[in-house]
Amino acid sequence: MKKNRVPALIALAVVCVMLGSAVGMTMTREASAEETKIVVTSPFTEAIAQVRESVVGVNNYQTVRYSNYNNNDWTSYFDDFFGFGFGGNGRYGNDRGNFYGDDSASTQEVLKATGSGVVVANGYVLTNYHVVEDATSLKVSVYTEGTDEPALYDATAVAYDSNVDIAVLSVPELKIAPVTLGDSDTLQVGDWAICIGNPLSETFTRTVTAGIVSGLNRDITSTNYDKYGRRETVTNTMIQTDAAINNGNSGGGMFSVTGELMGIPTLKYSGSAYSTQATIEGIGMCIPINAAKPLIEDVLNDTVDAEHKAKAAEKAQEEESTLVGKPRMGITVTSVNTSHSLVKDGTIPNGVYVSEVEAGGPAAIAGMQADDIIVEMNGTVITSVSQMQEIVGAMKEGDLLNVKVFRIKDKETYDGEYVDLEVVLAIVDAVAQ
Repeated sequence: MKKNRVPALIALAVVCVMLGSAVGMTMTREASAEETKIVVTSPFTEAIAQVRESVVGVNNYQTVRYSNYNNNDWTSYFDDFFGFGFGGNGRYGNDRGNFYGDDSASTQEVLKATGSGVVVANGYVLTNYHVVEDATSLKVSVYTEGTDEPALYDATAVAYDSNVDIAVLSVPELKIAPVTLGDSDTLQVGDWAICIGNPLSETFTRTVTAGIVSGLNRDITSTNYDKYGRRETVTNTMIQTDAAINNGNSGGGMFSVTGELMGIPTLKYSGSAYSTQATIEGIGMCIPINAAKPLIEDVLNDTVDAEHKAKAAEKAQEEESTLVGKPRMGITVTSVNTSHSLVKDGTIPNGVYVSEVEAGGPAAIAGMQADDIIVEMNGTVITSVSQMQEIVGAMKEGDLLNVKVFRIKDKETYDGEYVDLEVVLAIVDAVAQ
């Protein structure tokens, strides 16, 4: 999973650890006239029973498009945009919007990734952003003892922070008690750390592992991708623990022995993290819960922008629309070729490539240039021509359109910057005919 911004979680081995008296195991005797029974408890038992049912699975579904390409169109498609094939040719509002050669195509929504989440309020689940990234739909899975299949609930990512790697999901039909949020600033090295999540999806649902807080305030620098797909470097302060964290634990919970949520398991270092000769065990990282509290509070206080919520719930649409006689920007565009290496590695963001700007048109007046890549319109991330057409087609002549573009400054290194433009829409006769 824009590919991805946070280091992958890699399970190195299955390690069995027996916890004995070292973890504070206690023994009590219950005596009766007929027998003596020994009851063994641990400091974890009560806390785990308190929070375990509040840990859920998160399923990320994505729409896969299958296209049949015409060989001749394929060649010209890859010859365009600096000769490297970032986009094809086509006049916006006059030609078709997808520019893939053969029109025959089909789509199918498939399960692309699974992770974990924790219920933090009635109907709301906290998870990692990388767990829900690029999803066209989300479902929260809840496994009940004695059932063959988990129950699935529709979920919507209503708020997220890709830099911190957190997301809050709205799951209206979910009726599970929330956990108590702790204060991660009170943690000390040596405190117990209880991690609960779904490694390997439902195979090991609500797996519990335990360890200690191995370190605090670890500055972890990772390769991230902004919401437009461009690579960036992000540094986050994390909690280090030796509790087992494996693929699928992402977005679950790290709890204290009092059952308070202290962190969100996010990544684990593997043997290849620093050197192929290194053997690394028991180095996992969790996002402190205090870093997630502002986003959670925004959602619960309903201060998250309503339009952002609505847009986050929409599925990607590939419907075509005609803009003849409609106000427009006066540009020639095509969808960026997401299969190109410079797009896949995040050097160039995803979006809509501007191959031509009509002189004197609304876009030219606003300062748009050929070779710009449109990445956002009126707060909506743009990934296709049809999506852009839909937004512009719903507007009127004279309306103001806020457009963010990525402008390449150096065609050798492809270094660039984001530029905000204000385009006043108008009827552009040369395009509308």
